[in-house]
Amino acid sequence: MTDFAAGDACLLFDKKGRRYLIELIPGAQFHHHHGLLPHDEIIGAEEGTTHESSRGRPLVAVRPRLADFALKMPRGAAVVYPKDSGAILVWADINPGNVVVEAGSGSGALTMALARAVGANGKVISFEVREDHAELAEKRIRGFFNELPNQIELRVGAIEEGLRELRPDRVVLDLPEPWHTVPIAAERLAPGGIFCCYLPTVPQVQEVRAAIDAADVFFDVMTFEMMMREWAVEGRSVRPSHRMIGHTGFITVARKREPAGDR
Repeated sequence: MTDFAAGDACLLFDKKGRRYLIELIPGAQFHHHHGLLPHDEIIGAEEGTTHESSRGRPLVAVRPRLADFALKMPRGAAVVYPKDSGAILVWADINPGNVVVEAGSGSGALTMALARAVGANGKVISFEVREDHAELAEKRIRGFFNELPNQIELRVGAIEEGLRELRPDRVVLDLPEPWHTVPIAAERLAPGGIFCCYLPTVPQVQEVRAAIDAADVFFDVMTFEMMMREWAVEGRSVRPSHRMIGHTGFITVARKREPAGDR
């Protein structure tokens, strides 16, 4: 890993484990309730180095994991939580070289996870109907990668029109009404491809499952949710945390087969 450079995203940890996400800007300062830390002291330093604020308080500087960045970055649209994006990558079987069509881009958190999974030889084509959200997504993606990776293509507009000209391996949706996209996904997905959507409420899940059934080309359909509970470990005292990340959204995945008439 190279040393920190200007423009890099940096995550600072204080003595109590609190985290602060900053963009390293020459001449700028991180303002902390226990003093100031000039960005110039971090730029050029190795990751994991401890720096002291103007009041002598230690701050450890590391590069944010994608999970850290997604949860701490300023955002306009709600993000897919890391516990859910991890499940999406596994159950939608996103792998190197895949062509993935995504909507909507939102704040770009899931787009970044998808881009890492498809690798340099894959492609993530992400649709966002709101121009302000699309601009924010690009800004956040550049903030994490220090560039817009070649495998990410951001488009402003509705997925329904753009998907008609594509032949993706996967379709991944974080939309309020993904059932409108199901018929087009059923037509355009490659055989064996996977449809995946992320929804917060039961009525939405019922609607999309009805659309999946009506398309009559999907099988191995599953809807599930992920729970995450941290454990507190202090010597011999080991107990579950008093708080957990419970319901955030339902994930639905389905695989495409060839239509019955084509077999």
